[in-house]
Amino acid sequence: MTVGARPRARRSRGVQPGHVRAHATGAAGTALRALLESPRRPARVLAAFPAGIYLEIRTELEPHVVAVLSGDAVRLPNAMVINGPMPRVAVGEEAWVGDGSIELGGLGLRAHRWWDAAPPLGPVEPALLASWLPVLSGLCERSPRRPGLEGNDAAVRLALGCAEGSLLRGVTAAEQLVGLGPGLTPSGDDMIAGLLVALRHLGTASGVGRAVWLADWLAAAVTFEARERTTPISAALLHCAARGEACGEVLAVLRGLAGRQALEPALHRLFQIGHTSGADLAWGVRAGLAAVAGLAGAGR
Repeated sequence: MTVGARPRARRSRGVQPGHVRAHATGAAGTALRALLESPRRPARVLAAFPAGIYLEIRTELEPHVVAVLSGDAVRLPNAMVINGPMPRVAVGEEAWVGDGSIELGGLGLRAHRWWDAAPPLGPVEPALLASWLPVLSGLCERSPRRPGLEGNDAAVRLALGCAEGSLLRGVTAAEQLVGLGPGLTPSGDDMIAGLLVALRHLGTASGVGRAVWLADWLAAAVTFEARERTTPISAALLHCAARGEACGEVLAVLRGLAGRQALEPALHRLFQIGHTSGADLAWGVRAGLAAVAGLAGAGR
């Protein structure tokens, strides 16, 4: 998943802590609260696009990557969305995160409001979720936007393992998908992220404890050594998904499945993300929905 077309190549000098020339405010996902409220730490620019900048922080906290985004970018759970123009920075440039702010390109950014990156759905009848499965499957099949790993053996085994409630099959397949595929967020990671979020939220909402149990163990497996197995940006998003945190487009599809809003427009917006990221995330949501419906039917 990317939010721009090409990283900037312009050279720029790093910013020392406290050396800011201007201040701006933005809205931040709750996934960032611990990082922003912790002591100031150095960071570096991983990628810079017209609509988004990714920073990697030298910390053991998760997520260890922060996205600074413009208002028209995909609102990632680990993002601060700022008012006004994006700072002009270069890849490798220094930044600082903590003590309540992000210092980047001479700009000091503070969150003036927060959004919940993992809002609860509220109670949902399992029968309602089961009724949505053929609808969601049909919409996914008819979409011209296809998952990057469509038909991949590990992806198929992951979906089947979750539908059966098999931890062994699910974990084995998921571990094979981590980091698989090109891009800042490989297709395998996006598929897993959509699945984790769907299992956790839909399982909690419908009282299907086995689905939440699967989400817990799958999350532990795919986030273990994620920093070494995939890109820094994708590893951070996997950690977010492990807690049920997702971009607004995924959360909107889950609300559609819960009967809180129209499903088809929400799914259409999800499919528009990146080349395959939206379709990959939708694949994961569909697999999670199928697992929750199947486990509920089996009384698990």
